[in-house]
Amino acid sequence: MNRTTICAALFAITFGIGQAAAHSKKEMTQPVNGAVLEASPEAIEMKFSMPIRITLITLTDQDSVTHEVIRTDNMQPVSEFSAAVPVLPTGLYSVAWRGLADDGHPMQGEFSFEVSE
Repeated sequence: MNRTTICAALFAITFGIGQAAAHSKKEMTQPVNGAVLEASPEAIEMKFSMPIRITLITLTDQDSVTHEVIRTDNMQPVSEFSAAVPVLPTGLYSVAWRGLADDGHPMQGEFSFEVSE
């Protein structure tokens, strides 16, 4: 390898890693994915490494019925997102979300939990 090739490779690695590290990452959900709860959660929560604007969040049950969530973020970028939920009956639930990180990177994800008696 010549000196130019080595410099180009080091530049790509350095700045490529820097760009990848700049994107927000989901760090935590509450309830955690796959949790079995003895009671309905009071809220759906997500924590991110950097601020993100959640553009869509849905809570559906095993029968594809959508349940209302009440956001507290006013559609502003937040590192910690929370949405109150009604008392949920026994069943399986899925949370799907989409958002935009402060750097414009689109993000999306899904997690599920169960409410048992």
